[in-house]
Amino acid sequence: MSAGDRARLAALLVERSIRLGDFVLASGARSGYYVDCRVTTTHAEGQHLVGALALAAIREAGLDPAAVGGLTMGADPVAYAIAHESWHHGPPIHAFSVRKEAKAHGTGKRVEGSFAPGDRVVVIEDVVTTGESALKACAAVEAEGGTVLAVLTLVEREPAGRARVEAAGYPVIALFPVAELLDLAKSS
Repeated sequence: MSAGDRARLAALLVERSIRLGDFVLASGARSGYYVDCRVTTTHAEGQHLVGALALAAIREAGLDPAAVGGLTMGADPVAYAIAHESWHHGPPIHAFSVRKEAKAHGTGKRVEGSFAPGDRVVVIEDVVTTGESALKACAAVEAEGGTVLAVLTLVEREPAGRARVEAAGYPVIALFPVAELLDLAKSS
């Protein structure tokens, strides 16, 4: 992926996903900004750029996962974009979703999609703040027999979240630190 593509994805994230103002986060804390990557990761151009950049980051890290995925719904479009891009620039990497809770019917699985016990995977997160969602996805994958190679996030919001995930034994690959996006947002 070229530097121009990375710059374009950053611009899309700023335009579509970064909101400045006064917000209450899921944790109850207040923040002067909010990050909603879904409005970029579900956008056609955003999906293309996310898939290309994330796939390049996975390969540059020397990882060779069978599949990528994370907690539905933030991780889903990122994982699907990576899978799509990998089909064009093999070898292919498949995608899966992790349910917040196991289904009460059918197979009762939490990990759905192209995932099988024994798979080596990269867990996906759209934004890492506390790291809790990534760790829940890692636990679900491991409970169903997978091995987590790393956690990839589109935006790293808080270094404490990265530290928590890494302390649990999972390397973190962050495509954008939030400070970079906030600087772009404030200058535009």
